[in-house]
Parts: sequence; C-alpha cells; structure tokens
Amino acid sequence: MTATATGTPTPVSEPTTHQKSARPRRRNRWIGLGFAALPLAVYALVVLVPLAQSVQFSFYQWDGVSASTWAGLDNYKTFLTDPVLRSTFGHVLVLIGFFALLPIALGLLSAALLTRAKQPGMAVYRWIFFLPQVMTTVVIALVFKRIYAPDGPLNTALEAVGLGSFAKTWLGDFTWALPALGMIGTWVTFGFCMVLFISGTSAIAPELYEAARIDGAGPVKEFFAVTLPGLRGQMAVALTLTITAALRTFDLVWVTTHGGPGTSTLTPAVALYKAAFQNPQVGLAAAIGVVMAILCLIIAIVITRVSERD
Repeated sequence: MTATATGTPTPVSEPTTHQKSARPRRRNRWIGLGFAALPLAVYALVVLVPLAQSVQFSFYQWDGVSASTWAGLDNYKTFLTDPVLRSTFGHVLVLIGFFALLPIALGLLSAALLTRAKQPGMAVYRWIFFLPQVMTTVVIALVFKRIYAPDGPLNTALEAVGLGSFAKTWLGDFTWALPALGMIGTWVTFGFCMVLFISGTSAIAPELYEAARIDGAGPVKEFFAVTLPGLRGQMAVALTLTITAALRTFDLVWVTTHGGPGTSTLTPAVALYKAAFQNPQVGLAAAIGVVMAILCLIIAIVITRVSERD
C-alpha cells in the first residue's frame, strides 16, 4: 500500500500471471540464442559471406587475377543467351527425368510390392539398391565408366547374346552419352527413393488398407487410394532432393565425360567449373552459381507448398 497526496492509501499492483510466465520465456529465449550464436556465426562465415561475395562477383568481369570491371547484368545475359550455356538447361531437364521421375516411379512400385507381401531375400534386394547412398559419386562414376567402355561388360554382354550391333562407345556417342549418364543417376537415386517410400508405407495405418479391401479395392486401387496419398510427405522430400541433385550434378559428369563429347553432356555445374578455372571468367561462373541456387530454392519452395495443400 502507498499513500497519495490526499493521504488515501492505494494498492501496489502485483505482477500478473502472464508477466510472471513471460519472464522465464524471455530468459530461455536469450539462453537459446546464446547457444546458437556460435553455430550461426560459423554458418554466416562459411555460407552467407561466400554467397554474398558470389553475388557481388556476378556483376563484374574478372579473371581472378587482374582488376575487375563492372559488367552489370551482362554475365546473366550471357548465361541465358549463349547457345552452349543455354543448352545446359535442356540437358538438366533430361537428367531430371532419369534422376527424379524414373527413380520415384520405380521406388513407388518397389515399395508397393515389397510391403504387400514378404518375400525371402528382400533385405538383400534393399541393400543392393541402397548401396550407392554409402558410396562416393566418384567411385560410382569410375565403375560405370568401365562398364560403358568399348570393351566393357555391357558391350561384352550384348555381343554374348547376339546383340553386338547395339554395342556402342556409350560415353563417347553424341546421342547416347547423356542417357547413359542418366541411367547412372537412376541407379544412384532409386535406392534412396525405395527405402524412403518403404519407411513411409510402414507408417500408414493398417486399418486404411483393411477398409479399402472391405470396399472391394484391388491392389491397384488400394495403391492409388491409400498408399499414394499416405506418401505425400516422402514424395515431396524425394522430389526436392532428386531434382536438386540433377541440377547440381558435377562429379558424375566430370569423371565420366568432362561434359563431352562436344557439349552433349554439359551441365550448369560443369559449365561453372570451366568458366571459373579453365577460361577463367569468374564473374560468369558466379552468375551461373547464383542462377542455379535461385532455381534450387524456388523448386524446394514450390514442392513444399504443393505438398502441404489439403
């Protein structure tokens, strides 16, 4: 109690329950920020600062040694209008079909078959196709480079079954080099999609399958009515990771073809490397990197928004 000028006592307001609960929350927030400060500082130093420098370099003509000159949007215009660099987008679209669409379709089919009936040897089957996820891409590229060689196992097998006319120098053929690379990508990402979908299918309530069977649904209708809707989140993850993998693919192409023959397997990542270290045109390389980063971000946002719709 306190007294006013007239001598009338007035009560002192006590802190409300909301104010009392807000104080610990505020303190915990600052403690959390304190723990996150160092990781955030490292992330800013390793990711955000180089990203900002790349954006800055993309507006200059620079060979990495001599003085740079202002170029404005010229590097971006070159990337989008140069016939060779523009063709990399078409190559990426082809690779998306092999890296994303085909593995996801095969992964869904495998998940539906493997979870519907238990068969002996299924663990080995999963292990074989998941193996690329624990191998480096360089090792995989070297293995397939040997498989696709003129005297490699693929051509030898074709000749052994009387299909020698189909034998080719797969990675040296202007028509078949890109699909041959795409098949490597299919093998690499298929196992990941399959295991992801199997784990998602196991989380679907069995009651939904029982209800579908009571309604007379067969295996196909059951898949489209129960399994596919239940895998919406897993499909969003698979699409995001596989599409961005196709956009960013570098080591697989570099080890096998270097973007050749000619420019038939040139991808934006390989074009970026050549612009940065072979020509060199650091500004153009930075512009390619910025465009690809924006594309990956847009793809991730669009897939996430679509998958969250009811």
